[in-house]
Amino acid sequence: MIKSAEDAPTLKQLSKAAGITPHHFHRTFKAITGVTPKEYAMAHRSQRVREELSKSNSVTEAIYGAGYHSNGRFYAKSTETLGMTPTKFRKGGAGECIQFAVGECSLGSILVAVSDKGVCAISLGDDPGALVRDLQDQFPKADLIGGDKEFEKTVAQVVGFIEAPRIGFKLPLDVRGTAFQLRVWQALEEIPLGKTVSYSDIAERIGAPSAVRAVAQACGSNRLAVAIPCHRVLRNDGALSGYRWGVERKSALLNRERVAQ
Repeated sequence: MIKSAEDAPTLKQLSKAAGITPHHFHRTFKAITGVTPKEYAMAHRSQRVREELSKSNSVTEAIYGAGYHSNGRFYAKSTETLGMTPTKFRKGGAGECIQFAVGECSLGSILVAVSDKGVCAISLGDDPGALVRDLQDQFPKADLIGGDKEFEKTVAQVVGFIEAPRIGFKLPLDVRGTAFQLRVWQALEEIPLGKTVSYSDIAERIGAPSAVRAVAQACGSNRLAVAIPCHRVLRNDGALSGYRWGVERKSALLNRERVAQ
């Protein structure tokens, strides 16, 4: 029903089709998928639109191919769905400007990138060149522009948070991911400074207790080091487990945050 409908079915319609109460349906659906029926519908429609825009000859053709029956319905939500205009998306995000700079901190090299919506990437590593290449892989058709003197203040704020986590992270973020990833990342942001949780804890918090592996994958997909604190998630046995930017950095961040409490 969700995949075939132009407008997302209501909770009442879905639960009636399933033959159970709305409350029971909502709870069961979220437990299985990790997201609400509404969030699932939004993510599915977004994926269909992206697929159609990538292969269609025109935006109009893509709109109807994705199941919309009118241009108006699509354009009302297009930027929210795609993160940019449909025409720009068809061009692979070409023309999107992302400013970036590489600096140094106590954890090694750090790259900070900012779109017109906010910080879209924070990476840590030993090789500044590798960090830049990774950014290019993330945004292959965007215009990557080296940061100016004013941009150095943004990098300094990120570095300042790494060195003194108690000050908090106050910069706006441009977070890009699936509906499930966004739920996981939001739960990560709610972990208090100096505290750690397990992947199972996060799965429970988002209402998907059986999705522990998917939670771990979402943590591994995070591209905003420290701003979305995936380093605060440990294995169920308390081990550090993996970390996109190195287990040693994960350990250093946690030790620093415990002292900052």
